[in-house]
Amino acid sequence: MSDLIIRIGGEGGEGIISSGDMVAQAAARSGLNILTFKTFPAEIRGGYAMYQIRFSTDEIKSEGSGFDVMCAFNQEALDKNRSALKPGTVLVYDYPGGDIKEEVNIDGVTCYNLPMSQIAKKELEMYRAKNMVALGALSELFDISSESVRDTIHSKFGKKGEKVVGINLNAIEAGAKYVRENHKKTDPFKMGKAERADKDVIIISGNNAAGLGALIAGCRFLSCYPITPATEVAIFMSKYLPKLDGTLVQAEDEIASIANVIGAAFAGQKAMTSTSGPGLSLMQEFLGYASMAEIPCVVVDVQRGGPSTGLPTKHEQSDLFMAAHGGHGDAPRIVLSPENVPDVIDIMVQAFNLAEKYQVPVLVLTDGSLGNRTESIQAPDPNSYEIIDRKRYAPNGDGPYKRYELNESGISAMSHPGDADGAYIATGLEHFETSAPGYTPELHVSMSDKRFRKLENIEDELPPIEVQGDGEADLGLISWGSTLGTVRESVDMAIAAGMKVKALHPKLVWPVPVKAITEFASGCKKILVPEINKQGQLAEIIRSKTDLHLIQYNVYGGLPITPDELFEKIKEVI
Repeated sequence: MSDLIIRIGGEGGEGIISSGDMVAQAAARSGLNILTFKTFPAEIRGGYAMYQIRFSTDEIKSEGSGFDVMCAFNQEALDKNRSALKPGTVLVYDYPGGDIKEEVNIDGVTCYNLPMSQIAKKELEMYRAKNMVALGALSELFDISSESVRDTIHSKFGKKGEKVVGINLNAIEAGAKYVRENHKKTDPFKMGKAERADKDVIIISGNNAAGLGALIAGCRFLSCYPITPATEVAIFMSKYLPKLDGTLVQAEDEIASIANVIGAAFAGQKAMTSTSGPGLSLMQEFLGYASMAEIPCVVVDVQRGGPSTGLPTKHEQSDLFMAAHGGHGDAPRIVLSPENVPDVIDIMVQAFNLAEKYQVPVLVLTDGSLGNRTESIQAPDPNSYEIIDRKRYAPNGDGPYKRYELNESGISAMSHPGDADGAYIATGLEHFETSAPGYTPELHVSMSDKRFRKLENIEDELPPIEVQGDGEADLGLISWGSTLGTVRESVDMAIAAGMKVKALHPKLVWPVPVKAITEFASGCKKILVPEINKQGQLAEIIRSKTDLHLIQYNVYGGLPITPDELFEKIKEVI
């Protein structure tokens, strides 16, 4: 097999996520490309948790559609996934001795029983090792390198001592032994070792990639308040900022977080915060202040299901309206949305560059799926990135410092506290060029025009937006964020089936890249916009700036769109 998807499901607290992580790491150590998807309950303990790993010797664009192998730790996991156990798939399930009370037989499905609870309790005398028993069985059944599994165990548990390492290795061997002694493999799935041409590979999540990209860009200050599913960004930064003489502040709430960030940026640091939708809503007044005072800052919003507390551990792309239009008054800002884990790193560098260049807030919208996802990626070279710093003030003898000087670009030089002759008021009030407050109609018009003039040509100053597919098309797709990976895979399927389909992959979602979108649409008979929200937020924003007729495809159940689902929609629309 060049492509294999394994799903592990069970009760939160049974080690579903950790066992999935180790399967993924072992496969990546074997040279395979990996992409994971996780979903877990919002309750502190209990509830259904799922971890899905896609392995491939080729590039992986999305989580995939369904699974090839299901490993059910309990009856709930079996029940939730039974409808997806199609002929040709494989089921590995905890029986006898576990929560599943009857032997399972499903037409066309290869079923392997594995008494993982029983082995953990009776043979190993440690029920917590149940997930390691399952890992051993999966490794044996599907030829995940035993050497890589052992290396993963040593890497994860080595600091806890040889005794802990030995317990986990014994559990893995117990699972593998049961398979060898009790089952003859009858399914076709096997994923052995794949040789990479390039060994410089890291395994990293989308949230950690956000932190890594920020560090590469020169971020040395982060303030945040913990919130699912964004907290991992701050956890990553807490490990590495101190090593770079940076600072992390856990604030009392999201309002204080963005205030701290703006203060640090005013003082000369590249600064950011990380949050999710509820936190972003609290930050809106201060983001307006950053726009008015022209202070650069970056906000990472790991979107989750809403509104209110909503679906805190589930996937959604429903903060675009708030990111683009949140707050009061006319406040310019930039909104970017990365596609996958390596793209998160690149987009974070771009976000800081744009914030510094234009002295505006830049919001980076990832989501729960992308933030929690891990991928095996090429290790980035920090020296390969262009890093942009803000335009600095230097006294020239031409009179008082005009922090908000009216000029053709709209970008005026910024001083830092202590700079000679560089004192100014970073005020949220409307102001003259020198920063002194002023309220005349003429002043507000000229300063509003200045603030928006900075972004008038941003589309022309960024790299061209990628188009997938060539020539005239019966259907064009425009999407954003992590849904782009599904679009890529579905469009490839459609082209392979002989359909005239192409796609536009924007990463700048506000200001709307009108030129690229209208040019793309001119070569398509119809335009489909798939996204993970009820209202069709990207479609609405595009309509507000163009006269295009758009067909919406809105999925909002807390899970990503699958390539198969989107492929069927493409066929239907055509």
